[in-house]
Amino acid sequence: MGQSDRKIAFVLASSNHGTMILNRFDYRMVNETNGYGVGYQILEKSAHDAQEVAFAISLLDLRRKYFGDGVVALDCGANIGVHTIEWARKMAGWGSVVAIEAQERIYYALAGNIAINNCFNAKAMFAAVAAEDGTIKIPQPNYLAPASFGSLELRKRENNEFIGQKIDYSDDTMSEVRAIRLDSLGLKRIDMIKLDIEGMELDALQGATNSIETCHPILIVESIKTDEGKLLSLLAQHEYQVFRMGMNFLAVHKSDSTLNHVANR
Repeated sequence: MGQSDRKIAFVLASSNHGTMILNRFDYRMVNETNGYGVGYQILEKSAHDAQEVAFAISLLDLRRKYFGDGVVALDCGANIGVHTIEWARKMAGWGSVVAIEAQERIYYALAGNIAINNCFNAKAMFAAVAAEDGTIKIPQPNYLAPASFGSLELRKRENNEFIGQKIDYSDDTMSEVRAIRLDSLGLKRIDMIKLDIEGMELDALQGATNSIETCHPILIVESIKTDEGKLLSLLAQHEYQVFRMGMNFLAVHKSDSTLNHVANR
């Protein structure tokens, strides 16, 4: 019996980040020559957000300088693991990464990239970062058709971003995944948290209250799909100084010696 045709989505690419598993359909074209998506950037430029990655690494270096070895970084909304791989490679011998991804198929690529790049100081978790522990229902895009999968919003709202394909938020098409509070990880040290979770950043911060108050980690928070006023108010309550960094807010606690370097950059 002959095997039926199977479209190939996930492929291996030799990139500036190392060998990476990515989805070749991970793109949304905005015109004939320009698009976006993690997979798109890697296939077109051999790297994804190189400047942002380099800056995050410089912050990890500073946390090591002021707080010593044992640096812990959380990559929330890790996608296929560009930040995770680069951070883990840099921190080999003195730090570790916890990478969290809610899309099951993307999570498989994340875990594979951690393995194929021998990042023994990185751990992948299949979950959505939220304000409460439990479960959450999320939509299922077609991974065999073009879309910026990293732009997928887990919740339906009035103006969900069009990511390249229509997303069905009807209950019978949703998939249930684990939801976790960052506080529930029980980490004694956290140096940096990156939140790129498409509108759920406030939820994640609310679920990390104890970790933020105890560890005062550097926060890199995407702001384009959340209420900026509420976000800034919450960060102010935790005594953070906030800087605009592209689509993100960079927040550094007033007690962190790293603040002097960031303020003068």
